[in-house]
Amino acid sequence: MSDVLDNNKRVVREFLELVFNQHAVDEGIARCMGSHYRQHNPLVGDGVQAFAAYFHAFFDTYPRSSLQIKRMIGEGDVVAVHLHWKSETDVAGDAVMDFFRLEDGRIVEHWDVIQPVPAVSANNNSMF
Repeated sequence: MSDVLDNNKRVVREFLELVFNQHAVDEGIARCMGSHYRQHNPLVGDGVQAFAAYFHAFFDTYPRSSLQIKRMIGEGDVVAVHLHWKSETDVAGDAVMDFFRLEDGRIVEHWDVIQPVPAVSANNNSMF
């Protein structure tokens, strides 16, 4: 694996830990996000300021939210992360695929696909 790809994966892991587990939104932005940021999640506005405003408010509402990274894959300038997201500690949560594009070691673009973890499944396989 290339040094650039290893670094990109490290940046994404650090970003997720800071922002979504420690709720250190401003620190995560300062350390990991580029000066421009393109968001594809329809609930969050484009840009660094829109990201910060959304997640400051989100963590005020859901202070116990957290994620657990299950796997991380990188190719070129994109890092994909399969993770388990919980807005509260006592909920089943969501299976999430996040995709981050990086430029010069900074996150500049994001997509995600979110699927609720069901109470009942047609198979015995985990979503993770």
